[in-house]
Amino acid sequence: MTVNPTAEGGTPGPGAARNTAVGGVIALALGLLLALVGIGAIIGGAASAAVLSKQGPDGYLSTPMRGFSATSYALTSPPARIGTDTISPNLGSLRLSAESTAPGGQVFIGVGPKSDVDRYLGGVHATEVTGVDTSPFRVQYRDMPGTAVPSPPAGQGFWVASASGPGTQQVTVDLRSGDWVVVIMNADASAGITANVQAAVRFELFGALSPVLWIVGIIALAIGAGLIALGAVALGRGTPGHSASGPATGKEYPARLSGRLDPQQSRWLWLVKWLLAVPHFIILVFLWIAVFFTTVISGFAILFTGRYPRPLFDFAVGVLRWSWRVSFYAYSALATDKYPPFTLASTDYPADFEVDYPERLSRGLVLVKWWLLAIPHLLIVSIFTGTAWASWNGNDAGASWDANGNWASDVGRGAGFSLLGILVLIAALMLLFTGRYQRPLFDLVMGINRWIYRVTAYTFLLRDEYPPFRLDQGPDDPARADFPTGLAAPSPTGTPPPPTE
Repeated sequence: MTVNPTAEGGTPGPGAARNTAVGGVIALALGLLLALVGIGAIIGGAASAAVLSKQGPDGYLSTPMRGFSATSYALTSPPARIGTDTISPNLGSLRLSAESTAPGGQVFIGVGPKSDVDRYLGGVHATEVTGVDTSPFRVQYRDMPGTAVPSPPAGQGFWVASASGPGTQQVTVDLRSGDWVVVIMNADASAGITANVQAAVRFELFGALSPVLWIVGIIALAIGAGLIALGAVALGRGTPGHSASGPATGKEYPARLSGRLDPQQSRWLWLVKWLLAVPHFIILVFLWIAVFFTTVISGFAILFTGRYPRPLFDFAVGVLRWSWRVSFYAYSALATDKYPPFTLASTDYPADFEVDYPERLSRGLVLVKWWLLAIPHLLIVSIFTGTAWASWNGNDAGASWDANGNWASDVGRGAGFSLLGILVLIAALMLLFTGRYQRPLFDLVMGINRWIYRVTAYTFLLRDEYPPFRLDQGPDDPARADFPTGLAAPSPTGTPPPPTE
């Protein structure tokens, strides 16, 4: 990751630049690692708390009573291997309940070591449960043929827990090391089993695990967010910023996106550009996670001070700039064969993105502009990018409870067509067969991308000016196109700037 650190009053030497870059990258990487660990721990704590909330007064998490049947002599579970020798012996317990549904029937339920169960049922026609689907409820069985007739199960001495008789029979076993098999039979060992079965489990660790995960997760997330902020500050200070700007006037919007179409491009390189850009994609995934954290931090700073911290602002703009260069190269424009640089800063690359730094921002808008006020634009952007479509099937509500008490959703979610993707595909195919990228098509693609990035800048709290509802087509933003090439835009004070070199 390349940065060009500068400080007030002078420019540090190459050694200071490298130290700043390395320090920022290390802080960012450690912060992201800790933040992800913290998020994972918090999710684990929430899941543990959700499990605890579903437990009954006796502390067990239970399944509904479900019907199982087999024409054989025995219904068995797959072997369950439990290894808890190195864990607390109070890990938890399993409770199984079974009731025969045959008129006057009596049921047997037992839990025993796999080796003993195999000897007992050797040569006996039995049925193994290989899988259970919960919604809708469905059981998969595996038939194990045999001709032997078993002796009554209650007379066997190897069961670690067993129960036999009419009505509901129940066994409870502690979770301990070994290979265990659950066996359900008729008490008289006759063939043809029909029974309702319920399983319940209690984990002793859940009660202590949930608060520990919450505490560890919050601490790791806080430290990680702090390190991310420090890394972003270090990298943001090395990214050249832009002068402050007042409210946008006329065609000018203070977030400017530009892209120059290569006059000559390879006909086939676009087929593999996405693969060549994989290193960028990997880095950008982590940079976008970091931007999420820095945007939240900056949002609180704006809420209390009315200012966006300048280093965090430059870092966010740098990530957007990096993303635009990669998308311009690989998928959202395909307008250049020049490989994007690994840097947050502006370069001579044919695609660039700039946002003027605001000296003041509204404290109140920070609470609503990124979601409520941006909704009209987000709907339009979702059409551009193909994320606004969903298929609704079945009833009007889209979901319901089925006859077995399970939640059945009739909503099929999926991405629809992407207007931007279709246009870029057309441009790529024309490039493949004609060797030319049609300029009107490029201008339209640029207009769509410009709309997307303006909305992104607004929702990332970088500016307060509401994005315009228009496609500003062409390689340059109107804020740039209105001025002759080689001259910078007039300064906010109205004093003409000197000609650029």
